[in-house]
Amino acid sequence: MCGIAGCLQLDERAASAEAVRCMTDVIAHRGPDASGVKLLGRCGLGHRRLAIIDLSEAGIQPMTDKQGDIWITYNGELYNFLEVRHELEAKGYTFRSGTDTEVLVTAYREWGTDCLQKFNGMFAFALWDAPQQRLWLARDRLGEKPLFFARTDHAVYFGSEIKAILAHPDFEDRSIDYEALAYYLASNYVPAPHTLFKAVRQLMPGQHLVVERDGRMRFTHYWEMQFEETQYRSEQDYIEEFTALMKDSVRIRLMGDVPFGAFLSGGLDSSTTAYWMAQHLDQPVKTFSVGFNEDTFSELDYARTVATHIGANHFERIVDAEDAELIPRLVWHSEEPTADSSGVAVYAVAKLAREHVTMVHSGDGADEIFAGYPTYTAYYLHQVYRWLPGMVRRQMIPSLIAKLPASDTKIGMNEKLRRFAYGGQYDSSEDAHSVWRVIFNKEMRAALLKPIAHMPGVDADIVELYQRAFERTNARKPQNRLSYVDTRVYLPSDMLVKVDRMTMAHGLEARVPFLDHRIVEFAARMPPSLKLKNWRNGKYIVKAAMRDKLPQITTQRKKAGFNVPNARWMKQGLRDFMIDQLSATQLQHIGWFDTAMVNKLLHDHFENRVDNSYPLWNLLTLSLWHQQFARHEARVLA
Repeated sequence: MCGIAGCLQLDERAASAEAVRCMTDVIAHRGPDASGVKLLGRCGLGHRRLAIIDLSEAGIQPMTDKQGDIWITYNGELYNFLEVRHELEAKGYTFRSGTDTEVLVTAYREWGTDCLQKFNGMFAFALWDAPQQRLWLARDRLGEKPLFFARTDHAVYFGSEIKAILAHPDFEDRSIDYEALAYYLASNYVPAPHTLFKAVRQLMPGQHLVVERDGRMRFTHYWEMQFEETQYRSEQDYIEEFTALMKDSVRIRLMGDVPFGAFLSGGLDSSTTAYWMAQHLDQPVKTFSVGFNEDTFSELDYARTVATHIGANHFERIVDAEDAELIPRLVWHSEEPTADSSGVAVYAVAKLAREHVTMVHSGDGADEIFAGYPTYTAYYLHQVYRWLPGMVRRQMIPSLIAKLPASDTKIGMNEKLRRFAYGGQYDSSEDAHSVWRVIFNKEMRAALLKPIAHMPGVDADIVELYQRAFERTNARKPQNRLSYVDTRVYLPSDMLVKVDRMTMAHGLEARVPFLDHRIVEFAARMPPSLKLKNWRNGKYIVKAAMRDKLPQITTQRKKAGFNVPNARWMKQGLRDFMIDQLSATQLQHIGWFDTAMVNKLLHDHFENRVDNSYPLWNLLTLSLWHQQFARHEARVLA
């Protein structure tokens, strides 16, 4: 796991070592062990190393193979690199190091860009093919690792983080993508390929980009979720196949030459990965958890139960409002931006883990591929709800829900009802699914962005973005279609962003066993009824497979979510900070928002009239992002 950056000059100028070093310096947190820059004429490659495999100097990047005319800067892990290496050795290739990086370069020499089909891993890399004068950028299938790029008349820039591109002395375009702004306000994240900068884009998961000698750019999708919906086997067959796949996925992700552990929330997903780690190790697995002083939010008791059950060496800490004071640092690392408040907790547990290990396993991905979210059940409830008269759905019920008292509990019933009722205004259940996580709905966005209503793209609708995603899948069964859009939109643009940025902020590598592409493809072949049983029992196959391996309370309790008590924090320790960051002066400097509306959001929240914690956190993040990035004042927050 590392950080990569670099540029390709399109005007035939030689790349600048100083410029590339500026790019890698600003992402030094991703690779604290070593740095490297390689100039190859008009191409400059930069690297920050977090040493995981072959800790010797033989693993230093940028790297080439024996012939020395193909170079790479690479971030990630190829878990099956030994298998690919043996195949290459059978063809006569020899290797100087024990790294997966050298295997990747050699695989390209043998198979070209088709080598991607050989790999099981998470990765983002830039490869320079000197004989062809070709730059090749690629990202893993599920989007675990990020890769951003920008194209100007004179150069192509790329990096693991946006700030690397901004750090290049020649890159000056910080104009705003107002379409991306609309998506961010709606969803709390910026969906790929967008960023909030019009000139900066990101590769999609499962996509690669070739920049040819003449500057032409060719994008190719090399992997996609394909659903099988006609031929099914017995439930026991699927349980046995999932168990074998999960066991092996965890096994190959134990590859490395550094200490490792697991994030453990006490939920089903993290407990499953921790269980299989414990089965593969001859020593207690190190597990890491965070909790809160607010009992309704803390899950430490559940984590302790699982840690004891598997014989783990368990570590934990409490997160409170003082940790939330790190929000500017979290915004600096998230940068797209992303306003998921649980990033505070992930940042804290990553910091705790890095004190003991260099790599962890995380349980992310199971909810998307095995239908674990309540929104999957809500889809079927909406099928019934939409038969109510339109006036009842669109006016009467939302009006009644609006009168419920504010609650700052962990997604209280009133918040669930409010979200469901808003989605219930749509006739299409797929459109309803698209808005159940919305922070600022369409009407709120129009009112909030009134000062810039004339800007192109500012009226973009997240529902239309999801509609385009639904059109891309071959799935026909509703549950599979929902799983597709969540796996291809929500997962890589929110959940995996949070995991990558908050762990790499501490130089900690996170591996995600549920997102082994073999497991994702297995889930796409399964009967939907084994993912969501009886329309309400999500992740049924995982529960069934782990029923005799984990405590009963772990496999039977409802999904809780990894939320933080931000509503309470805002009314207490963060109140003055919120008022300052969302003051009229600050908002006028940004110039995008109706200040009266923001003031009302603050006032109603502080007076306990409405729980506005989600929209306020969204705006707070955006205000800090604007200060750190949009004003040409980006700086390293060490």
